[in-house]
Amino acid sequence: MKYKLKKISGDASFREYYRLKKKNSSSIIVSAKKEKYKNLIIYAVINNILNCNKIIAPKLISDHYKNNMIEISDLGEESFYSHVIKKKNKLSDYKSLIKLLIKLQKIKIKKIYKFKKYKIKLQKYTVDKLHKESDLFFDWYLKYTTKKKNIYKIKKMIKYELNRIYKKLKFSNNTFVHRDFHVSNIMYFRKKLAIIDSQDAIIGNPLYDVASLIDDVRIKLPTSLQDKLFKYYFKNSKLKKEKEENLKNDFDILSVQRNLKILGIFVRLCKRDEKPNYLKYLSHTWSLINKRLKNPIFKNLKTLMDKNIPMKKVKNLQMIK
Repeated sequence: MKYKLKKISGDASFREYYRLKKKNSSSIIVSAKKEKYKNLIIYAVINNILNCNKIIAPKLISDHYKNNMIEISDLGEESFYSHVIKKKNKLSDYKSLIKLLIKLQKIKIKKIYKFKKYKIKLQKYTVDKLHKESDLFFDWYLKYTTKKKNIYKIKKMIKYELNRIYKKLKFSNNTFVHRDFHVSNIMYFRKKLAIIDSQDAIIGNPLYDVASLIDDVRIKLPTSLQDKLFKYYFKNSKLKKEKEENLKNDFDILSVQRNLKILGIFVRLCKRDEKPNYLKYLSHTWSLINKRLKNPIFKNLKTLMDKNIPMKKVKNLQMIK
């Protein structure tokens, strides 16, 4: 049988992707030598959970885990990002994503998921885990933008304030959270929406994926559109009977937490993984953080960051490069 194997663009993980074209079909070969259990097995397990809940995700075709790879179904090349980026009116398209997210949040979570010989238990998004993620900001972003003698002091002050803020989250960790729900991880497959890059799924706060989508660092959305999408989620989700200010509270906190983490991840991708392309998103990431820091709940944190964090308005990326 004749076939063609072509490497295709990857993501921020250690995975590599290859499109395997046969006579009348195609599939994707996913290869991972580092963190391969998460990047291959967990990835396949979460995809299976999604498919079982009638959410389109890549299906496992064959398992070659011992050889550091799996074969999954091919969802094509049209991402939501490529579909929507040049559109002037994005509201209706984004509403379809909110509907998909609400469907995702209706998944009834099991204690244990069985997949072949594997048993998987989804972890919970604890306060400790929120700290572990935001620590990436201190360990990578600050490391390359601040004098070493100041890092420990700055980290101690800001982490203390973050701890106070994280404890003000209103909603419980009881919802299926994709954890990276944004326009580049949504595909158009046979005119329907599909989800990829799901290996980091966790049980967490329902507002996390909402913040991930609306405050997406890869695409600049007008504030008016962001506000409309938030209200659309509020009116149509399982939280529609809750107080809107409680949703906004958690949205703002998790947006700041997530985007601090992303600043650290993007610098790590540049310095450790030699992927400097992600640095182009730093400026917009800061603009999203600054927007949410206007919430009075962040008054002390904003004061600390204004005084101690360099490059809040990123002007010169040469410091990092």
